[in-house]
Amino acid sequence: MSRSPSAASTARFPAWLLICGSLMAIAPLSIDMYLPSFPALAGDLGVDIGQVQLTLGTFLVGLALGQAFYGPFSDRFGRKPPLYLGLGLYVVAAIGCALARSAETLMLWRFLQALGGCAGMVMARAVIRDRLEAHESARAFSSLMLVMGLAPILAPVIGSAILTAAGWRTIFWVLAAAGLAILLLVHWRMEESLDLRQAAPLRLGTVARSYGELLRDREFVGYSLSAGFGSAGMFAYISGSPFVLIELHGIAPSHYGFVFGANALGLIVMSQLNSRLVHGRTLDQVLGRALLAPCAAGVVLAVAALAGLATLPMLLAAFFVFIGALGCVTPNASALALAHQGHRAGTASALMGTLQFSLGTLGGAAVSLWRDGTALPLAVVMALCGAGAVLMRYYGRSGAGRAAA
Repeated sequence: MSRSPSAASTARFPAWLLICGSLMAIAPLSIDMYLPSFPALAGDLGVDIGQVQLTLGTFLVGLALGQAFYGPFSDRFGRKPPLYLGLGLYVVAAIGCALARSAETLMLWRFLQALGGCAGMVMARAVIRDRLEAHESARAFSSLMLVMGLAPILAPVIGSAILTAAGWRTIFWVLAAAGLAILLLVHWRMEESLDLRQAAPLRLGTVARSYGELLRDREFVGYSLSAGFGSAGMFAYISGSPFVLIELHGIAPSHYGFVFGANALGLIVMSQLNSRLVHGRTLDQVLGRALLAPCAAGVVLAVAALAGLATLPMLLAAFFVFIGALGCVTPNASALALAHQGHRAGTASALMGTLQFSLGTLGGAAVSLWRDGTALPLAVVMALCGAGAVLMRYYGRSGAGRAAA
């Protein structure tokens, strides 16, 4: 299907974009809905909480690795066949999670669930790139950030309600039902966005060459990693903020959810403001200014932590600025990374997702492994991620300049 920006502009949320939003929601819902069930899950399976946390780690690894498969497949056969495959696997794996009788079995099914669910993330980005030009893509990605911001707020609440009413296994039955509903939506309401007459051949050599060319494309790599370092900072915050806020600064666990929700709200607000900021400005200009916020917040926080001056108000302000700014960073960096990849949008979307989730996983792991009883590890990792995002934007911009020359 040819691109139709005008059609996309007739409604803020056309049906195809709503479906893309539901595809993007699969990962955060699958992560956040079962978090409140960790103690109950550990007790039921007879393991400690650390083993239950590994089920989250295996899910994140599956998200990072699985995306690389779907891109080339979708560039050859279209965007819908990979969704049938991925969502089908997701539903089966969610049922497997609901029936699991050991932590090891749950880890396996969670890994397979991630391998299936990540198809939605890859295809949502590819469909947007198929249909829209760069500026329209940035606005569409900003709309999808509503989903990414609301999910961390709503999913734990929904999960807690299900846990109280019916137990932790029902959470996975609900996820299976949601995956099936999205699969039916894709089948009945989503039109194929790839012109199959221009489909790329699916050969191992061709796929390897495409990935090699993308990794040598400074524009693609730079902007992808700029968003990736932002994601790494967010994963570091998700991993380290409970210890820093609850154990170090005495915030009640029930109040921590409000802090988490406030930062997610900042992400939503900035993502919607981004739709206005890109009018009359280049995406790179908006991205460059937006990146100053997480970089500054991270550096100030790191300096304060080193000096022993990281007070609770400073921490809360820095977290809010860093996470909120990603509402501008992620849509624009993603649109710029995919701007000149229309001939292999699926492959490019897959590699971008793999790079970003790999960095995100590393960011969260770095905070978890470097524990010294202070806020310093979280502050330093967030500062490095903010600075890395700025540097990668310059790297991508230099690549775009060379391509234009």
